[in-house]
Amino acid sequence: MLAAYAARIDPEEPLSALVVGEVDEPDVPEGWVAVEVRAASLNHHDVWSLKGVGLPQERLPMILGCDAAGVDPDGNEVIVHAVISDPDWRGDESLDPKRSLLSEVHPGTLAERVAVPRHNLVPKPEELSFEQACCLPTAYLTAYRMLFTRGRLRPGQTVLVQGAAGGVASAAIALARAAGARVWATSREERKREYAVELGAHQAFESGARLPDRVDLVIETVGEATWAHSLRAVKPGGIVVVAGATSGMNPPADLSRVFFKQIEVIGSTMGTRDELGDLVAMMEATGLRPRIDRSLPLAEAADGIAAMIAGDVFGKIVLRP
Repeated sequence: MLAAYAARIDPEEPLSALVVGEVDEPDVPEGWVAVEVRAASLNHHDVWSLKGVGLPQERLPMILGCDAAGVDPDGNEVIVHAVISDPDWRGDESLDPKRSLLSEVHPGTLAERVAVPRHNLVPKPEELSFEQACCLPTAYLTAYRMLFTRGRLRPGQTVLVQGAAGGVASAAIALARAAGARVWATSREERKREYAVELGAHQAFESGARLPDRVDLVIETVGEATWAHSLRAVKPGGIVVVAGATSGMNPPADLSRVFFKQIEVIGSTMGTRDELGDLVAMMEATGLRPRIDRSLPLAEAADGIAAMIAGDVFGKIVLRP
């Protein structure tokens, strides 16, 4: 079958480590199923994998991709949940110390077929196309958990989303607006601020700008470059939810502000299968749909990954096997 995979590791030129070619059909252990992939979406996780982050040399070659929608062996249209937990784990799978994502230990979704545990499948509603559905399991699910599970966002509250054009940030803007929150966003680039407003932000500001008021919740995926602003922007007793640090992992601590203002700083990673089901239900109920930047044949995966590396993306990139 055709697949896009990491053939080697190259931290400096990750695209050079990518191969699109024929590979063996996936192994299907007991309790797993092979899903015929109709659409898969790219994430920056795929770039990190090509650089060797979370993917050691001994696991190569490794099929990339976390997100997919397709058809199971019984003919059901399904969405694939990307978090693979230990078979003995019970409860929130994002807390399983042995968890992994597809494409880290087990082959990923950028292929004609992918093997996953049967309980990792979520029914795809008719209202969502395969291309729309495949955008949900990583960026949108991460944003959903940050906003509603960890951030406890309620209608009428104000949320600040840092780094407006990132995959998780873009999803957070759209989801928060659909949930009835007042949404503000930041970016260094004017075009990305315009994009945030297109997605549903009520206002977009230059990174680090003084805001009209303090916010109830900050969605933080940028890290070092925006951390001080996030702590200044949140109101006393407010919440900062962190799920990434694309600009660096060593922000100034500013601990005095954290304890004097009683700010909650909460970590968040991906989401659960149940949360993915709730996210899908929200998309059905609100009519919200993921923004798709472009849709490409799987054979052109390198073009999609190159666009992500260049930052030339406004929405999800979808690949069609």
